[in-house]
Amino acid sequence: MNTPVRKLSVVVAALFASLLVSTTLIQYVFAAELNARPDNRRTLLSTYARERGEILVGQKAVARSVESDDEYKYQRVYDEAELYAHVTGYYSFFGASGGLEQAENPFLSGSSDKLFYRRVSDLFTGRKPQGATIETTLDPAVQEAAVDALEGIRGAAVALDPKTGAILAMVSRPSFDPNTLAGHDLGQVEKNYQALTKDASRPLLNRTIGGDLYPPGSVFKVVTAAAALSSGEYDEESVLDGPAELDLPQTTNVLPNAFDGACGPGDKVSMTRALAISCNTAFATVGMDLGADALREQAAKFGFGDVLSVPMRVTPSSVPAELDQPQLAYASIGQYDVRVTPLQMAMVAAGVANDGVVMEPHLVQSVIGSDLSVIEQADPAELSQAVSPEVAAQLQRMMVEVVENGSGERAAIDGVAVAGKTGTAQHGEGRKAHAWFISFAPADDPQIAVAVIAEDGGVAGNEAGGGRVAAPIAKAMMEARLDR
Repeated sequence: MNTPVRKLSVVVAALFASLLVSTTLIQYVFAAELNARPDNRRTLLSTYARERGEILVGQKAVARSVESDDEYKYQRVYDEAELYAHVTGYYSFFGASGGLEQAENPFLSGSSDKLFYRRVSDLFTGRKPQGATIETTLDPAVQEAAVDALEGIRGAAVALDPKTGAILAMVSRPSFDPNTLAGHDLGQVEKNYQALTKDASRPLLNRTIGGDLYPPGSVFKVVTAAAALSSGEYDEESVLDGPAELDLPQTTNVLPNAFDGACGPGDKVSMTRALAISCNTAFATVGMDLGADALREQAAKFGFGDVLSVPMRVTPSSVPAELDQPQLAYASIGQYDVRVTPLQMAMVAAGVANDGVVMEPHLVQSVIGSDLSVIEQADPAELSQAVSPEVAAQLQRMMVEVVENGSGERAAIDGVAVAGKTGTAQHGEGRKAHAWFISFAPADDPQIAVAVIAEDGGVAGNEAGGGRVAAPIAKAMMEARLDR
C-alpha cells in the first residue's frame, strides 16, 4: 500500500472511531442530561402525554392540566392566574419557567427519581401516568389581602409564619396571566412572551425574591439595633445622640433626619424612641460606634449573604464588604449600597418575633403522589440564631412602640399588639423614595411576620412614606391571618 492511501486509511479510521465515541457518549453518557433539558422538544412532547401534577393553595388547584383535543394531549390551566402567577410560574411547549412549575418540575412532570417505582407500577397496571401534586404553604386569605391592598402599586409583599418559616403570602406587582404563555398556539405564545418581556414594568419579575434588589431604608435600623443590643454596650433605654444633622467624619457632608429638627430635647433620645420616630442621626452614630464588621456579622445572622431556595432560588441580600465611616453611617440606616429582597426583611421581622431564631423559609408543604401518598413533607428547620432571646424581647418591645407611639401607627389593629418598623428608602436623585414596612403580630404570640415595599411609593425625604403607604398593606395582611 502506497503512502497516500495508507494516510487516507488512517484518517478514515480515525473518523469512524470519533463517530463511534460520539454516538456512544450521546446514547449512554449524556442521554439522561439531554432528556432533562427544558428545550428538548421530543421530551416535552412525551411529557404532554402525561397529566402534569397540580399546584395547590389550601385545597384549591391554582395550576392543573386538562385534556386537550390536539397533539399535545393536555393543556395547562391557571385558575386565579394573576393572583398566583409568580408562585406558579408557567408551563408551555417551551418548557417550565419561573415559580414552582420550574423549581418542582421533576415532581410535577412525574420524572423525579422519587417517583420511579410509581412509574414502574403504572407500566404494569396500565394506570395513566401522572405527575405529583405540590401543596403550598400559602394562606389564600393573606395572599388575597396583599393583592387587594397593592392594587395600583408596583412592589411586593411577603408573609411568613415566624415559628415555622412557612411562606404565607408571596405577591409581586405588577403580575401577568400565565395562561397566555401556556397555550398550544406557539406563535401566539411567543408574541405574548415578547410583549411581557418588553413591558417596562417587568411583570414577569418576582420582586419578592429577586431582580434588582432594594435599599431597605429605615427598616434596616432593626438590624442595627440588634447589633447594638447584642454588643452589650446598649439597651433599649440607652440615651443616644440625636441631633438634627450629623457631621460625617472625613467629609464636610452632613446626614440629616427625615424630619425637621433633633430627635429629642437637648439632641438626646432613648434607643426605643429613636426607633419609634426613626431617628437617622442616632442610628448612624450607633452604627459608626459599633463598626462595619459588627453590622455585617449581625446582618449575616439574619440571613444576609445566604443562598436560599424556597424552592425557587432567592437572590442573596448584602451589606457592602468595605465601608468607610461616612458609608457606614448611611449603611446603618439602610442606605448606601445595602440591598435586600422583601423576603429577607420578612425574615428579619420573623427572627425578632421568634425570640431571635430565624427559620428557613419554604413555600412547599408537601409533595403528594397520584395515589395520595406523601412523597415529601416540609419539616421546620432553624436557619440561624440571629439574636439572644433577651435581645429579641427588647427589640419586640421597641417595635411595638413604633406602632403604638411612633411612625407605624397605621398598622395598629384593635385588640392586638402589633410590632413594626417603617422605612423610606432613597434610590436615585429626583425619584420618589420606596416605602417599606415590616411587622409581626400578635407581638406576644406571633402568627405572622410581614414585609411590604411600595416602589416609588414614599414621599422623598419624609419617613411618613413607609407608615402612610406600606403599613396599611401590612395591616390588611395581618388582619387576614388573624381573622380580624
